[in-house]
Amino acid sequence: MTQNRPQTGDYAVYYTKYIALVPGGDFLEILESQLRDTEQLLSPLTDEQGDFRYASHKWSIKEILGHLSDAERIFSYRMLRIAREDKAPLAGFEQDDYVAAGDFNSRVRHDLMVEFKNIRGATIALVGSISPEDELRTGVANGNPVSVRALAYIIAGHAQRHLNLMRERRG
Repeated sequence: MTQNRPQTGDYAVYYTKYIALVPGGDFLEILESQLRDTEQLLSPLTDEQGDFRYASHKWSIKEILGHLSDAERIFSYRMLRIAREDKAPLAGFEQDDYVAAGDFNSRVRHDLMVEFKNIRGATIALVGSISPEDELRTGVANGNPVSVRALAYIIAGHAQRHLNLMRERRG
């Protein structure tokens, strides 16, 4: 993956906030660094601390971690399909429904972290396999055009946003 940021028009405006959070530099190192940061932030927590919510109607830390795994799977799947020149439009997903159905609070925080680590490893392998030509390919996801490059940046920016929020609101 090159170090060129996605251009406006390569993604829905909604994702601008995520892409803006991705620093410059070696993109694979950014993904690996985020994984280390996530482990460092969450590994010391007990399962009870993983149930923490900063407000009653907000997701717990376990739910955020489960959401990160779900979202990364979906964005990576989109990236794979578009990189492989699949022209079929890709459906959106409702994150709140996924979190509710995921029942992440009944799971052990350690297991959720292992799952995220494995998913991130697969994402790193996929991003590392994408050629400069492939990263420019575009498709349609959730009714919007998106490039392979933009999806990679969305993955990193989405994770960074949630890491930042957990640091700020962890209590």
